[in-house]
Amino acid sequence: MQQRAEASPQTMQSTAFGARRPVVYYTDSLIKSVLFLCALVSVFTTIAILTVLLVQSYFFFKEVSLVEFLTARQWTPLFAEKHFGILPLLSGTLLTSLIALLVSVPLGLAVAIYLSEYARRPVRKVIKPFLEILAGIPTIVYGYFALLTLTPLLQKFIPHLAGFNALSPGIVMGIMILPLVTSLSEDALRAVPDSLREGGFALGASKLQVSLSIVFPSALSGIMASIILALSRAVGETMIVAIAAGNLPQLTFNPLEPVSTMTAFIVQVSQGDTPYGSLAYNTIFAVAIALFVLTFILNMISFRIRKTFLAAGGG
Repeated sequence: MQQRAEASPQTMQSTAFGARRPVVYYTDSLIKSVLFLCALVSVFTTIAILTVLLVQSYFFFKEVSLVEFLTARQWTPLFAEKHFGILPLLSGTLLTSLIALLVSVPLGLAVAIYLSEYARRPVRKVIKPFLEILAGIPTIVYGYFALLTLTPLLQKFIPHLAGFNALSPGIVMGIMILPLVTSLSEDALRAVPDSLREGGFALGASKLQVSLSIVFPSALSGIMASIILALSRAVGETMIVAIAAGNLPQLTFNPLEPVSTMTAFIVQVSQGDTPYGSLAYNTIFAVAIALFVLTFILNMISFRIRKTFLAAGGG
Protein backbone atom coordinates (compact mmCIF):
# COMPACT_ATOMS: atom_id res chain seq x y z
CA MET A 1 0.00 0.00 0.00
CA GLN A 2 2.85 2.36 0.81
CA GLN A 3 4.58 1.60 -2.51
CA ARG A 4 1.36 2.29 -4.41
CA ALA A 5 0.86 5.54 -2.53
CA GLU A 6 4.40 6.58 -3.40
CA ALA A 7 4.05 5.58 -7.09
CA SER A 8 0.92 7.55 -7.70
CA PRO A 9 2.41 11.05 -7.12
CA GLN A 10 5.38 10.19 -9.34
CA THR A 11 3.07 9.13 -12.14
CA MET A 12 1.01 12.29 -11.79
CA GLN A 13 4.14 14.42 -11.72
CA SER A 14 5.65 12.83 -14.83
CA THR A 15 2.37 13.23 -16.66
CA ALA A 16 2.04 16.84 -15.61
CA PHE A 17 5.51 17.71 -17.00
CA GLY A 18 4.87 15.81 -20.23
CA ALA A 19 7.39 13.02 -19.60
CA ARG A 20 4.77 10.35 -20.11
CA ARG A 21 1.29 10.48 -21.59
CA PRO A 22 -1.36 7.99 -20.53
CA VAL A 23 -3.03 5.82 -23.16
CA VAL A 24 -6.32 7.61 -22.56
CA TYR A 25 -4.72 10.88 -23.66
CA TYR A 26 -3.69 9.51 -27.06
CA THR A 27 -7.04 7.79 -27.51
CA ASP A 28 -8.91 11.03 -26.88
CA SER A 29 -6.59 12.88 -29.27
CA LEU A 30 -7.19 10.27 -31.97
CA ILE A 31 -10.96 10.42 -31.55
CA LYS A 32 -10.87 14.21 -31.62
CA SER A 33 -8.85 14.18 -34.84
CA VAL A 34 -11.23 11.70 -36.50
CA LEU A 35 -14.26 13.76 -35.56
CA PHE A 36 -12.57 16.90 -36.83
CA LEU A 37 -11.86 15.20 -40.17
CA CYS A 38 -15.50 14.14 -40.40
CA ALA A 39 -16.55 17.74 -39.88
CA LEU A 40 -14.10 18.85 -42.58
CA VAL A 41 -15.58 16.32 -45.02
CA SER A 42 -19.01 17.94 -44.71
CA VAL A 43 -17.53 21.42 -45.09
CA PHE A 44 -15.42 20.52 -48.13
CA THR A 45 -18.35 18.67 -49.71
CA THR A 46 -20.51 21.76 -49.46
CA ILE A 47 -17.72 23.94 -50.85
CA ALA A 48 -17.16 21.50 -53.73
CA ILE A 49 -20.85 21.43 -54.65
CA LEU A 50 -21.08 25.21 -54.53
CA THR A 51 -17.91 25.54 -56.62
CA VAL A 52 -19.25 23.21 -59.33
CA LEU A 53 -22.56 25.10 -59.44
CA LEU A 54 -20.84 28.48 -59.70
CA VAL A 55 -18.39 27.38 -62.40
CA GLN A 56 -20.99 25.65 -64.56
CA SER A 57 -23.59 28.38 -64.15
CA TYR A 58 -20.93 30.92 -65.18
CA PHE A 59 -20.97 29.46 -68.69
CA PHE A 60 -24.74 29.84 -68.75
CA PHE A 61 -24.72 33.46 -67.65
CA LYS A 62 -22.07 34.26 -70.26
CA GLU A 63 -24.80 33.80 -72.88
CA VAL A 64 -27.93 34.70 -70.90
CA SER A 65 -28.20 37.89 -68.89
CA LEU A 66 -29.04 37.69 -65.21
CA VAL A 67 -31.85 40.21 -65.70
CA GLU A 68 -33.53 38.02 -68.31
CA PHE A 69 -33.08 34.97 -66.11
CA LEU A 70 -34.78 36.62 -63.13
CA THR A 71 -37.51 38.64 -64.88
CA ALA A 72 -38.57 36.88 -68.12
CA ARG A 73 -41.90 35.07 -67.98
CA GLN A 74 -41.19 32.18 -70.32
CA TRP A 75 -38.98 29.15 -69.77
CA THR A 76 -38.38 27.18 -72.98
CA PRO A 77 -34.66 26.30 -73.10
CA LEU A 78 -35.37 23.00 -74.89
CA PHE A 79 -37.53 24.50 -77.66
CA ALA A 80 -36.48 26.00 -80.98
CA GLU A 81 -37.47 29.47 -79.73
CA LYS A 82 -35.54 29.65 -76.48
CA HIS A 83 -36.52 31.71 -73.45
CA PHE A 84 -34.70 31.62 -70.13
CA GLY A 85 -36.97 33.21 -67.54
CA ILE A 86 -37.03 31.26 -64.29
CA LEU A 87 -40.26 32.81 -63.01
CA PRO A 88 -42.48 29.92 -64.29
CA LEU A 89 -40.32 27.39 -62.44
CA LEU A 90 -40.20 29.58 -59.35
CA SER A 91 -43.99 30.03 -59.33
CA GLY A 92 -44.55 26.29 -59.67
CA THR A 93 -42.11 25.59 -56.85
CA LEU A 94 -43.70 28.13 -54.52
CA LEU A 95 -47.24 27.05 -55.44
CA THR A 96 -46.74 23.37 -54.61
CA SER A 97 -44.75 24.26 -51.49
CA LEU A 98 -47.45 26.63 -50.18
CA ILE A 99 -50.12 23.98 -50.75
CA ALA A 100 -47.95 21.56 -48.79
CA LEU A 101 -47.73 24.05 -45.93
CA LEU A 102 -51.50 24.58 -45.94
CA VAL A 103 -51.86 20.84 -45.38
CA SER A 104 -48.98 20.12 -43.01
CA VAL A 105 -49.04 23.15 -40.70
CA PRO A 106 -52.63 22.87 -39.31
CA LEU A 107 -52.46 19.09 -39.04
CA GLY A 108 -48.91 19.07 -37.72
CA LEU A 109 -49.59 21.69 -35.05
CA ALA A 110 -52.80 19.96 -33.98
CA VAL A 111 -50.97 16.64 -33.59
CA ALA A 112 -48.06 18.34 -31.81
CA ILE A 113 -50.37 20.06 -29.30
CA TYR A 114 -52.19 16.79 -28.68
CA LEU A 115 -48.97 14.82 -28.15
CA SER A 116 -47.44 17.49 -25.93
CA GLU A 117 -50.42 18.50 -23.80
CA TYR A 118 -53.05 15.77 -23.92
CA ALA A 119 -51.69 12.37 -24.98
CA ARG A 120 -50.63 9.88 -22.35
CA ARG A 121 -47.40 7.96 -22.73
CA PRO A 122 -48.98 4.74 -24.19
CA VAL A 123 -50.85 6.77 -26.80
CA ARG A 124 -47.71 8.72 -27.67
CA LYS A 125 -45.80 5.47 -28.15
CA VAL A 126 -48.42 4.37 -30.70
CA ILE A 127 -48.69 7.62 -32.68
CA LYS A 128 -44.96 8.34 -32.89
CA PRO A 129 -44.08 5.21 -34.93
CA PHE A 130 -46.82 5.98 -37.46
CA LEU A 131 -45.36 9.46 -37.98
CA GLU A 132 -41.94 7.92 -38.47
CA ILE A 133 -43.40 5.56 -41.09
CA LEU A 134 -44.69 8.58 -43.04
CA ALA A 135 -41.21 10.08 -42.95
CA GLY A 136 -39.64 6.83 -44.18
CA ILE A 137 -41.83 6.23 -47.25
CA PRO A 138 -39.87 6.79 -50.51
CA THR A 139 -40.92 9.97 -52.29
CA ILE A 140 -41.45 8.14 -55.57
CA VAL A 141 -44.22 6.16 -53.86
CA TYR A 142 -45.79 9.45 -52.79
CA GLY A 143 -45.55 10.66 -56.39
CA TYR A 144 -47.43 7.72 -57.86
CA PHE A 145 -49.95 7.92 -55.03
CA ALA A 146 -50.64 11.54 -56.00
CA LEU A 147 -50.93 10.70 -59.71
CA LEU A 148 -52.87 7.43 -59.63
CA THR A 149 -54.97 7.74 -56.46
CA LEU A 150 -55.39 11.30 -55.26
CA THR A 151 -55.83 13.03 -58.62
CA PRO A 152 -58.71 10.73 -59.80
CA LEU A 153 -60.32 11.15 -56.37
CA LEU A 154 -60.11 14.94 -56.54
CA GLN A 155 -61.46 14.96 -60.11
CA LYS A 156 -64.73 13.57 -58.77
CA PHE A 157 -65.18 16.77 -56.75
CA ILE A 158 -63.31 19.18 -59.05
CA PRO A 159 -64.34 18.41 -62.65
CA HIS A 160 -61.94 20.94 -64.19
CA LEU A 161 -58.89 19.48 -62.46
CA ALA A 162 -56.27 18.47 -65.02
CA GLY A 163 -54.67 15.03 -64.97
CA PHE A 164 -51.38 16.70 -64.07
CA ASN A 165 -51.79 19.56 -61.62
CA ALA A 166 -50.20 21.36 -58.68
CA LEU A 167 -52.91 20.48 -56.17
CA SER A 168 -52.32 16.73 -55.85
CA PRO A 169 -48.53 16.83 -55.43
CA GLY A 170 -48.92 19.77 -53.06
CA ILE A 171 -51.29 17.83 -50.82
CA VAL A 172 -49.09 14.73 -50.87
CA MET A 173 -46.00 16.81 -50.09
CA GLY A 174 -47.91 18.21 -47.11
CA ILE A 175 -48.44 14.66 -45.88
CA MET A 176 -44.76 13.91 -46.47
CA ILE A 177 -43.48 16.85 -44.39
CA LEU A 178 -46.14 16.36 -41.69
CA PRO A 179 -43.75 14.38 -39.41
CA LEU A 180 -41.18 17.17 -39.64
CA VAL A 181 -43.64 19.85 -38.52
CA THR A 182 -45.09 17.63 -35.81
CA SER A 183 -41.81 16.46 -34.32
CA LEU A 184 -40.08 19.86 -34.17
CA SER A 185 -43.20 21.65 -32.94
CA GLU A 186 -43.73 19.07 -30.23
CA ASP A 187 -40.16 19.54 -29.06
CA ALA A 188 -40.74 23.30 -28.85
CA LEU A 189 -44.01 22.83 -26.93
CA ARG A 190 -42.56 20.33 -24.46
CA ALA A 191 -39.65 22.71 -23.80
CA VAL A 192 -42.02 25.29 -22.30
CA PRO A 193 -41.54 25.28 -18.50
CA ASP A 194 -44.27 23.55 -16.49
CA SER A 195 -44.42 26.59 -14.21
CA LEU A 196 -46.23 28.50 -16.97
CA ARG A 197 -48.82 25.77 -17.26
CA GLU A 198 -49.27 25.60 -13.48
CA GLY A 199 -49.68 29.38 -13.35
CA GLY A 200 -52.46 29.20 -15.94
CA PHE A 201 -54.22 26.44 -14.06
CA ALA A 202 -53.89 28.42 -10.82
CA LEU A 203 -55.71 31.31 -12.47
CA GLY A 204 -58.59 29.03 -13.40
CA ALA A 205 -57.78 28.47 -17.07
CA SER A 206 -58.88 25.29 -18.75
CA LYS A 207 -56.56 22.79 -20.44
CA LEU A 208 -57.40 24.19 -23.87
CA GLN A 209 -56.87 27.78 -22.75
CA VAL A 210 -53.49 26.94 -21.25
CA SER A 211 -52.44 25.07 -24.40
CA LEU A 212 -53.48 27.77 -26.88
CA SER A 213 -53.00 30.96 -24.85
CA ILE A 214 -49.88 30.18 -22.81
CA VAL A 215 -47.93 27.19 -24.14
CA PHE A 216 -48.38 27.84 -27.86
CA PRO A 217 -47.28 31.52 -27.80
CA SER A 218 -44.31 30.63 -25.59
CA ALA A 219 -43.12 28.09 -28.18
CA LEU A 220 -43.96 30.22 -31.22
CA SER A 221 -40.35 30.85 -32.25
CA GLY A 222 -39.51 27.16 -32.27
CA ILE A 223 -42.72 26.40 -34.14
CA MET A 224 -41.92 29.03 -36.78
CA ALA A 225 -38.46 27.53 -37.22
CA SER A 226 -40.02 24.09 -37.80
CA ILE A 227 -42.41 25.52 -40.40
CA ILE A 228 -39.58 27.20 -42.32
CA LEU A 229 -37.53 24.00 -42.25
CA ALA A 230 -40.55 22.11 -43.59
CA LEU A 231 -40.93 24.73 -46.33
CA SER A 232 -37.28 24.26 -47.26
CA ARG A 233 -37.87 20.50 -47.46
CA ALA A 234 -40.89 21.00 -49.71
CA VAL A 235 -39.00 23.39 -52.01
CA GLY A 236 -36.30 20.78 -52.55
CA GLU A 237 -38.68 17.88 -53.21
CA THR A 238 -38.15 16.24 -56.61
CA MET A 239 -39.93 12.98 -57.38
CA ILE A 240 -43.46 13.90 -56.28
CA VAL A 241 -43.65 16.98 -58.50
CA ALA A 242 -41.72 15.30 -61.33
CA ILE A 243 -44.33 12.54 -61.50
CA ALA A 244 -47.61 14.30 -60.70
CA ALA A 245 -47.22 18.03 -61.48
CA GLY A 246 -46.93 17.79 -65.26
CA ASN A 247 -43.55 19.37 -66.08
CA LEU A 248 -45.21 22.25 -67.92
CA PRO A 249 -43.43 25.52 -67.05
CA GLN A 250 -46.04 28.25 -67.01
CA LEU A 251 -46.39 31.33 -64.85
CA THR A 252 -49.57 30.56 -62.96
CA PHE A 253 -50.84 30.31 -59.42
CA ASN A 254 -53.83 28.16 -60.34
CA PRO A 255 -53.42 24.85 -58.49
CA LEU A 256 -55.74 23.09 -60.96
CA GLU A 257 -53.29 23.47 -63.85
CA PRO A 258 -50.06 21.58 -64.59
CA VAL A 259 -46.83 23.26 -63.50
CA SER A 260 -43.14 22.57 -63.39
CA THR A 261 -40.79 23.14 -60.49
CA MET A 262 -37.07 23.78 -60.41
CA THR A 263 -36.25 20.28 -59.21
CA ALA A 264 -38.57 18.67 -61.77
CA PHE A 265 -36.87 20.56 -64.59
CA ILE A 266 -33.44 19.35 -63.45
CA VAL A 267 -34.73 15.77 -63.57
CA GLN A 268 -36.28 16.34 -67.00
CA VAL A 269 -33.05 17.61 -68.55
CA SER A 270 -30.89 15.02 -66.81
CA GLN A 271 -32.93 12.18 -68.32
CA GLY A 272 -33.05 13.66 -71.84
CA ASP A 273 -30.69 13.79 -74.82
CA THR A 274 -29.35 17.28 -74.17
CA PRO A 275 -25.71 17.50 -75.36
CA TYR A 276 -23.15 17.95 -72.63
CA GLY A 277 -21.78 21.49 -72.44
CA SER A 278 -24.59 23.05 -74.49
CA LEU A 279 -26.55 26.07 -73.31
CA ALA A 280 -29.61 23.90 -72.64
CA TYR A 281 -27.45 21.57 -70.55
CA ASN A 282 -26.01 24.45 -68.52
CA THR A 283 -29.52 25.52 -67.55
CA ILE A 284 -29.37 22.66 -65.03
CA PHE A 285 -26.69 24.46 -63.06
CA ALA A 286 -28.35 27.87 -63.38
CA VAL A 287 -31.56 26.47 -61.92
CA ALA A 288 -29.60 24.53 -59.30
CA ILE A 289 -27.76 27.62 -58.09
CA ALA A 290 -31.09 29.47 -57.83
CA LEU A 291 -32.53 26.57 -55.83
CA PHE A 292 -29.43 26.53 -53.63
CA VAL A 293 -29.80 30.24 -52.89
CA LEU A 294 -33.51 29.84 -52.11
CA THR A 295 -33.03 26.94 -49.70
CA PHE A 296 -30.00 28.63 -48.13
CA ILE A 297 -32.08 31.73 -47.38
CA LEU A 298 -34.83 29.62 -45.84
CA ASN A 299 -32.36 27.68 -43.70
CA MET A 300 -30.68 30.87 -42.53
CA ILE A 301 -34.05 32.35 -41.56
CA SER A 302 -34.84 29.19 -39.60
CA PHE A 303 -31.41 29.29 -37.94
CA ARG A 304 -31.86 32.93 -36.91
CA ILE A 305 -35.32 32.28 -35.51
CA ARG A 306 -34.06 29.26 -33.58
CA LYS A 307 -31.07 31.21 -32.27
CA THR A 308 -33.32 34.07 -31.14
CA PHE A 309 -35.61 31.53 -29.48
CA LEU A 310 -32.73 29.97 -27.53
CA ALA A 311 -31.28 33.34 -26.59
CA ALA A 312 -34.64 34.38 -25.19
CA GLY A 313 -34.60 31.37 -22.86
CA GLY A 314 -36.80 29.00 -24.84
CA GLY A 315 -36.30 25.29 -25.11
